Amino acid sequence: MKKIGLIAGNGKLPIVIAKEAKASGCEVHICAIKGEAAIDLEKIADSIEWIKLGQLGKLIQYFKSKEICDAVMAGKITKTNIMKGDVVPDLEMIKMMASVKDRKDDTLLGAIADYLGGRNIRLLSSVGFLEKALPKAGVLSKRKPNKSDEEEIDFAWDLAKQIAGLDIGQTVVTKNKAVLAIEAIEGTDQAILRGGELGGGGVVVAKVAKPNQDMRFDVPTIGLQTLDVMLRAKVDILAMEAGKTILLERDEFLKKANQHHMLVVAR
Repeated sequence: MKKIGLIAGNGKLPIVIAKEAKASGCEVHICAIKGEAAIDLEKIADSIEWIKLGQLGKLIQYFKSKEICDAVMAGKITKTNIMKGDVVPDLEMIKMMASVKDRKDDTLLGAIADYLGGRNIRLLSSVGFLEKALPKAGVLSKRKPNKSDEEEIDFAWDLAKQIAGLDIGQTVVTKNKAVLAIEAIEGTDQAILRGGELGGGGVVVAKVAKPNQDMRFDVPTIGLQTLDVMLRAKVDILAMEAGKTILLERDEFLKKANQHHMLVVAR
């Protein structure tokens, strides 16, 4: 039986990937980040090890003990906690950090992937078990876009692609071709809430992949939690990138979006 290691952060994605991997016949051994990963992972995993953020050496030791050669990274880390100094790096993490030129997401995650690879732990695409969760291009909602909608989506999309290319964030909130919020270290949900408050509702959210998106990590993900946030922010239109955005619980997501007459587009 094939063994898969899962490095689990917060959100529903690690749970979905763990279940899909198990359904495909894999043993799933989870290295879960304390304060981030869901306790429900313990019910799914063949084994689980809880580590603090920064304990790279413990992660490697655990995977080696389970003879893990292939691993998947899934789930976000609360980046504001990192900036507040809530991370105590071990020696392995200190060695890895010494090799990076900056603290951008791609830089750090890429360095971790390389470091694991150097210890014969290959980081796989995070969508390997989730091909059906990647929407194809088209209108996903019952509501169809008019010319005004399409122009607003174009405006938000172009800006989102630019900030994603700079590795700042992947989400932009606009209204009437004015920028209300750009995602940075606070994360998608807080950016959407801020944009919704500033715009007084009726806003547009564009969530995109980076121009050279590495599908091993930080793949754009949208689920029911994000939808609830968008409804609080009175989002009118959601545009996501086709083929490179993970849409969790798609049927329930679209049913709820349709109930609120939200336009949902993959492009």
